[in-house]
Amino acid sequence: MTVEQKSEDTALKLIATLRQSMTRKQLADALSVTTQTVERWETGKTECKAGYVPALKELYHGTTHEDGLDFSLIDLFAGIGGIRRGFAQAGGHAVYSSEWNKYSVCTYRTNYGFADEVDGDITQVSADDIPDCDVVLAGFPCQPFSLAGVSKKRSLGRDTGFKDKTQGTLFFDVARIIAAKRPAAFLLENVKNLQSHDGGRTFQVILDTLQNELGYEVHYKVIDAQHFVPQHRERIYIVGFRSPTHFTWDDLRYPDHTPKLQDILHKTDGTEPELPWDKGRYFDYESNTVPEKYTLTPRLWQYLQDYKAKHEALGHGFGFGLVTPDMVSRTLSARYHKDGSEILVDQGEGRRPRRLTPRECARLMGYPDEFRIPVSDTQAYRQFGNSVCVPVIAEIARLMKPYIMDIKSLEDDGIMEEDSLRNIENAKKMAIANAKV
Repeated sequence: MTVEQKSEDTALKLIATLRQSMTRKQLADALSVTTQTVERWETGKTECKAGYVPALKELYHGTTHEDGLDFSLIDLFAGIGGIRRGFAQAGGHAVYSSEWNKYSVCTYRTNYGFADEVDGDITQVSADDIPDCDVVLAGFPCQPFSLAGVSKKRSLGRDTGFKDKTQGTLFFDVARIIAAKRPAAFLLENVKNLQSHDGGRTFQVILDTLQNELGYEVHYKVIDAQHFVPQHRERIYIVGFRSPTHFTWDDLRYPDHTPKLQDILHKTDGTEPELPWDKGRYFDYESNTVPEKYTLTPRLWQYLQDYKAKHEALGHGFGFGLVTPDMVSRTLSARYHKDGSEILVDQGEGRRPRRLTPRECARLMGYPDEFRIPVSDTQAYRQFGNSVCVPVIAEIARLMKPYIMDIKSLEDDGIMEEDSLRNIENAKKMAIANAKV
């Protein structure tokens, strides 16, 4: 086989692998070719030249390079990898990932590579098929516990919390994996309302499972991301260690700089960094403006104004959130794609406001501009609205790392305590029974 034939064979294999999670258009956009070109490569009508192999390999290995090898982690309910990214900054590297949404998997693989398999439905995965690890990360679904999620489910006559058999009991799959893998530590993330859901019973079941059933030292704290990014976003973080530690949230460090929206908004003075992978989707570099498609239509803007006036007259606080560069925004939600009402950027007197662009949403969640967005605007808004704020996770990872390494050191020295694995099914039955009370 000639060198040219080997290159073509390599290219075709890479294309086949990439196409498992990317559409032709997504692959074409990433390579700056037409969808017809990709189709001709796949059907054998045209040879994929060797010059495209480096770009295909970059896509295969991902745009995010995790150089740290201090401790291993598994990324459950991975979304677009925000928790993983934060821990990578502390020296963690992922050995396993799980995410069921195909659009999130596309974004995840574009940024973290196709070299490793991403499992889908974690409820169908045996713990035996998951690698051993030092840390378990899980941002398990929050809809059964969030204020918005509970309200929507109740309006549809559906169960919430642990009674929600599709999402509410997914916590126990996290517990099942922790029980089997016995990691040195774990980090779980959820909405602030998890603490108060069902009169606090839901959260107590979670704590009982982690502390009493699994035997971990547990610490939890609600952190508002506005210390790290210009967004009011309160989330609860639950940290656990297999052995006793001196961990304390008092060691949390906040940035000296107070974030404002001007830090993440596109710059219209000619200083906006040009991102070749965005291909001008989110910013017009010739005119130094945000594309008009992000400005609300007259009809939608009128509807939002009328809606706000109606509820103000009733004494309610419902309505849009208009922001300027010197402000901090409301919480970005997964429904942002519908009307953008929670964060509308004021464009000045006589102009209708606009939505944030997906790139601005990425910045608002603490993702660097190197993070690639291969999906549609609608899917991107959903993904960032469901994501964690990466700088918050990075700071928690910094706090956790010394204790992770200490526990690892004890294990490596053969001094690890004897763990008796308790029956997690009993905890699951207890939680569902409590939820019915």
